[in-house]
Amino acid sequence: MTQQGVRWTADQVLALAPDAASRKAGSKLGAAGPWSEAGSSDEGTVWGLCKGSGSRPYQTVVDIADTAGPAYKCSCPSRKFPCKHALGLLLLWAGGDGAVPSSGRAPDWAEEWLAGRRKRTEEKRAAGASGAQAAADPEAARRRAERRAERISAGAGELEQRLTDLLRTGLASAEQGGYALWEETAARMVDAQAPGLAARARELGAIPASGPGWPVRLLEECALLHLLDQAWLRRERLPADLAATVRSRIGLSGTADGPPLRDHWLVLAQYDTVDPKLTTRRIWLHGTESDRTSLLLSYGAGGRAPELALPMGLALDAEISAFPGAGQLRAALGEQFAAPSPTTARPSGVSTAQAAARYGEALRHDPWLDAVPVTLDRVVPTPDGDSWQLADADADLALPLTPSARSRPGLWRLVALSGGAPVKVFGELGHRGFTPLTAWPEGAGEAMSLC
Repeated sequence: MTQQGVRWTADQVLALAPDAASRKAGSKLGAAGPWSEAGSSDEGTVWGLCKGSGSRPYQTVVDIADTAGPAYKCSCPSRKFPCKHALGLLLLWAGGDGAVPSSGRAPDWAEEWLAGRRKRTEEKRAAGASGAQAAADPEAARRRAERRAERISAGAGELEQRLTDLLRTGLASAEQGGYALWEETAARMVDAQAPGLAARARELGAIPASGPGWPVRLLEECALLHLLDQAWLRRERLPADLAATVRSRIGLSGTADGPPLRDHWLVLAQYDTVDPKLTTRRIWLHGTESDRTSLLLSYGAGGRAPELALPMGLALDAEISAFPGAGQLRAALGEQFAAPSPTTARPSGVSTAQAAARYGEALRHDPWLDAVPVTLDRVVPTPDGDSWQLADADADLALPLTPSARSRPGLWRLVALSGGAPVKVFGELGHRGFTPLTAWPEGAGEAMSLC
């Protein structure tokens, strides 16, 4: 941030883009040509006027110092956040070549937006504090929870019957029934207020069309779904942490009631997964003092990008609170004591053997876990027939890359960064392999996003 005299890199700016089209369009506006009256303040505000197709330039302002992530305002008609003008302005500022000088006070139109935004932020905080003080009716809340639990139990029982029918008639019936069978099952789970069961049911529908070996994969997923059903129906017998994990996997949203942990958190990776109704943003943090890795989730509905944005390579002095559940890494971002700023710090790493052992240990606490975050030390991206793997430079062991990782442009960025030499790589390790998200060259050098 400008308070530390260090500006963001171009990769950190482009990580904010809501899609590839915005990234491309914003890159074209990252030059001084279309901009006038650009400036920045020591408080972390950047502004400028961008020439467009009309007679009046677009007024663009970015509040970089907002503790919830950058905030944007542009007079253009785009519904994307940030728009291409905001991205272009930040790229111009990140260049540090004097095109966005430190001008002290922002122009009136930018100051008006900043004042209004800060006023609304204070009002939200006040409203949240008053809402927390107003205690809800505990008896009414208990009755609502009981009614929902009854609906979920009924849905779990129905799902068990459908799994039994599938095994009785044979897995080939799943291929003949097609996707519609499981979509209808998922709709029934939505009616039962069990979105976690609904999501897993939908995944079953796609497996018969996933290529050779699908019956084995279908049987594995049916077994995990059966285990989740049975765990819910017997949740009173489970240890408290495991019961909390089951509730979260079923789709019951908990609260981040863990004790706040203050640390200097490195932003290891940020990436979005998009479906027609919801965009989910995953942000991986690593505490430099606690050596703890945590996951922040943020959502955007109706094609809108999630509000929380913490590009890879930043660090923030903040508190986080963990969600309940055995082995759960999800946390909520609490109070921030300074604006996020670039850093050259790196997380500690492990060998490929230690990473595999870590995943196995995590499955003891959460059998439905798809992957765990790990940072691999001294690995080399190596071709393996038609696939790729990360080979341990110090041992005769390797981790295969997931099919999705092999199809991403990030793979070739990783190969280019390595050049045959060992690198440090952060990513997610699961039963399908390793998905690299961020890499660092051995020795000195900036982090490279692979998302």
